[in-house]
Amino acid sequence: MRGVTPNYHHSYTFFFFFVVLLALFRHVFSTNTLSSTETLTISSNRTIVSPGNVFELGFFKTTTSSRNGDCWYLGIWYKSISERTYVWVANRDNPLSKSIGTFKLSYANLVLLDHSDTPVWSTNLTRMVKSPVVAELLDNGNFVLRDSKSKDQNRFLWQSFDYPVDTLLPEMKIGQNLKTGHGSFLSSWRSPYDPSSGGFSFKLETQGLPEFYLYKKEFLLYRSGPWNGVEFSGIPTMQNWSYFDVVNNFIENREEVAYSFNVTDHSTHYVRFTLTSEGLLQIFRWDTTSSEWNLFGVLPTEDCDLYQICGRDSYCDMKTSPTCNCIKGFVPKNVTAWALGDTFEGCVRKSRLNCHGDGFF
Repeated sequence: MRGVTPNYHHSYTFFFFFVVLLALFRHVFSTNTLSSTETLTISSNRTIVSPGNVFELGFFKTTTSSRNGDCWYLGIWYKSISERTYVWVANRDNPLSKSIGTFKLSYANLVLLDHSDTPVWSTNLTRMVKSPVVAELLDNGNFVLRDSKSKDQNRFLWQSFDYPVDTLLPEMKIGQNLKTGHGSFLSSWRSPYDPSSGGFSFKLETQGLPEFYLYKKEFLLYRSGPWNGVEFSGIPTMQNWSYFDVVNNFIENREEVAYSFNVTDHSTHYVRFTLTSEGLLQIFRWDTTSSEWNLFGVLPTEDCDLYQICGRDSYCDMKTSPTCNCIKGFVPKNVTAWALGDTFEGCVRKSRLNCHGDGFF
């Protein structure tokens, strides 16, 4: 009895069209751009994905004790790692209180609208642009707005890298643009689950010799020491960052004073600097083997790194207990507070200065 010969031609034809349709589906719903005819909405669950599948932009929600109910945000996170890690948030201080929101281009600006079509965030560009504009998510995590007809792919009308939140990514800068006066700095989340502006900021101070300052509101907590051509003088471990594929860059010219970093192997290593809600600058690298973030640097490193922690006429030594010590010839100004660990008032002389018997030590 003869068997029926299978129709391989039809099978191959169906498979070919299936692959084509799948490719088109992925192109439509995983594009890295947003044009003036497109929108992102919470209900559509559509996102923008960078070309190499590294970063993703879309809506996400959090539930915090500081706000009632769910809060929706527009942000960027790593696409290809298992642990959801946010690196940028647009409307951090103006969340959407209802699960209705629209993100689109409007008159050469990016705008985020709430349920009543009221803008809660915008790029606020005032310059006139005749050509159509397009928004694009790049593989370095930078979300940019550019002229769609411009031949210069690196010329942006606006970019998220100029407005960091709590995270510094490779190629992102923190510092001062001397032409526009715009400063870029890190600002912590309010809590690990609340992206609104927290109490800590990490800035590159450009008055005098440039150095990093860590603030708690207006109070200076830490300073890195000035850049010496290789590292910031108060961060001696900075040269060791090269073991984790980090290359430090310091730029100082007529146009800008800024710090940035690169990684030598973008394909396998994700590195980020994040200012935590507790006021620590933590440096992480993603471990592909263990599928987790490995911490390899933190600032301040120890208690003695904190600015003026021991007060005047004193010094800090991590090898002594307590770590704060009065210099020779001085005693704590407030003995009771000093014994309880409150050393900010510093030290005073044991006795009045005698110009005939005292000298330098």
